[in-house]
Parts: sequence; structure tokens; C-alpha cells
Amino acid sequence: MPPFADLISYFENSALADNIRENDLLFPLIESVHVVAICLVVGSILAVDLRLLGLASINRSVSRVTAGILPLTWGAFVVAVSSGSLLFISNATKYLGNGFFIAKIVLIAAAGLNMVIFHVIGAKDLPRWENDTRLPFQARLAGGVSILLWVAVVACGRWIGFTMPAG
Repeated sequence: MPPFADLISYFENSALADNIRENDLLFPLIESVHVVAICLVVGSILAVDLRLLGLASINRSVSRVTAGILPLTWGAFVVAVSSGSLLFISNATKYLGNGFFIAKIVLIAAAGLNMVIFHVIGAKDLPRWENDTRLPFQARLAGGVSILLWVAVVACGRWIGFTMPAG
């Protein structure tokens, strides 16, 4: 994978990565922004998932819940990816060697796939059932799987800091 290794090396050896890595305030500041953004992403997704499970906002349609929350979710996701990318380039080689980091990326991709599958298959007849208190099995399944995946993302993200090699 030389082209990929070259790309990683290019970013990891950049002036920006050096500044993030060497500055006593920059890495913790970016990390704090990343944590707040992840909290907003997971919290807002949890609100939608709980509606899909029939455990919250049952007096509101699914569309109404998502319309109010998803703009926040996507905005926070952009901030999380941006700040996470900055953290990544500061020690890209170490992150790529960390199993919890790899698991976090795979789990985020799985959560995205879960969302796509739900929207393509499960929500194709949304107008028919979105006002029901108890939603169809595929909606409840998507909500439950989503919660499990995002909890695992947070757990893996938390463990990255504990398992990164020093230096």
C-alpha cells in the first residue's frame, strides 16, 4: 500500500500535524471540540432511535422528530469528522496501529450502513406508519442496532486514549 502510506506520511509530517502534536493547548482543544461534537451526534441520534423503538416522543411523528434533530446531527457530525481528522493526522501511524481506532471507524461505517439500509428498505412506506406508537419491526430493529453501534463507537473512542503507545 505505498500510495496510502505516502498519503499518511504526507499528512502526519505536515506543519499542521506538527503544531497539533507539539502545542500544549491545541491537541486538548481540538479533542474537547471532538468530544462535544460526538456527544451531540450520539445524543441526537439516540433521540431518533428512541422514537423508532417507541420509547420517546411517541406523540410526534417520526418525520417531525427527525426534521427537528437531523440538522443538528449532521452539523455536529461535520465538526466531529473535521476535529477527528485533525487529531488523526497528529499521530496517524499510531492511530492506524490501534485496534480501538480501527474498530471505531468500522463501527461508524456500520452505523452509516444501518441508516442507509433503514432509509432504503425500512422507511420506504414511512408515511403509512410514522404516526404509530409501535412502529414496524424493521424500524425498531434499525433503532436498536443504531444505539448498540453508537455506544460501541463511544466506548472504542474512549479506549483509544488508554491504548495509544506513548511517545
